[in-house]
Amino acid sequence: MRTLEEVQATVQIAKLREDDLQNTIHCLSYGENVSSADYCLMELDDTLCKHIEAGKSLVIRGDKDERAVLCSGDKTYDLKIADTSNLLLFVPGCKTPDQLTNSQENSHLVHTQIWGFCNSYWELRKQRPKLKKLKKLLMENPYEGPALRGQEENTEHRYTMRDLLDRIQASEEEIQTHLQTIHACQIDGYWRVLDFDYEMKVLGYVTQLVDSESWSFNKVPLETSVEELGLLEPREMIEHCLNSYGKRYTENDQVFYALDEDNVCRAMAMLLLQNAVKFNLREFQEVWQQSVPEGMGTRLDQLKSLALVDRSSRPESIALLRVDDLPEDTLDRFNHLFTLREKWTEEDITPYIQDLCGEKQTTGALLTKYARSSMQNGIKVFNSRRPIAT
Repeated sequence: MRTLEEVQATVQIAKLREDDLQNTIHCLSYGENVSSADYCLMELDDTLCKHIEAGKSLVIRGDKDERAVLCSGDKTYDLKIADTSNLLLFVPGCKTPDQLTNSQENSHLVHTQIWGFCNSYWELRKQRPKLKKLKKLLMENPYEGPALRGQEENTEHRYTMRDLLDRIQASEEEIQTHLQTIHACQIDGYWRVLDFDYEMKVLGYVTQLVDSESWSFNKVPLETSVEELGLLEPREMIEHCLNSYGKRYTENDQVFYALDEDNVCRAMAMLLLQNAVKFNLREFQEVWQQSVPEGMGTRLDQLKSLALVDRSSRPESIALLRVDDLPEDTLDRFNHLFTLREKWTEEDITPYIQDLCGEKQTTGALLTKYARSSMQNGIKVFNSRRPIAT
């Protein structure tokens, strides 16, 4: 180890003034068997630092064929290795200049041992959670209703929350939120999505009951609904349907639901469109209005990210195009959209790229990067920046 005299001689050779330096001088030395593989360094922002200091954990998630991400309780971060030309030393107990008091008047040595070193560190960048896989896993075994007498329920491909956390690249809060979005529910401790036909059957029972009892769709009583429909479907499924398509509230100690007009209308539209390649727009609108409870009004703006209207065809038509069915990668998404339609108006394409926007990013910025704009009949349209194979 170096002596104080040796350090002072080095300072003179370097033509430094001792008065400009701290009185405490760290003399670094490597510990035994130290290598760069012993430790990985990660750069954290203030939010994640406070998260760790509060005793909470960060989790790295990803299957073997996926790029790893880091998750806190409510956010997802992309992990990227950043190389540095400076050697980063891991020195426990080392004090920085602002932590030194300079209480000693004369220079003195502190011998400090290096525990590890790195030439790179993990850089974090907040990103969209990768949730498409969540519904894909749950659709391996959708819930089709109670098993009929004499039939055994399929117990394969069922997932608990712990299973989903192990497989999905998203935080627990983001997973929970998306489970609500796709109308998933817990059955016997496993998260399940309802088979679409079964979900529509239960919703149909509810809307028919609303019409037959002449209830306002903003005031559907829970207990009366369960009593009337209990012979047809389990209470849990009726209540789940009301939770998925309505907002729960209490009045005079009674539980009611206000059905969400837009959600119910979207569901009925999807039921009509799912088996049709294209639908005459005028005929569709007539049938669609007839299929929803009395008092609800159908509007085409309710179908954003669910269906696409073709105003250029004669007669005008509408077809199912769900944003859930599109690629999750941004470039793949744009390429796919431009194979479906060569030119898009901003109004038509926005619902299909809105979910791709990162933090503080706009659809306009995405269009600038991945599409080329032009004017067609006085309307701005967007097409691909590169030739698309059809």
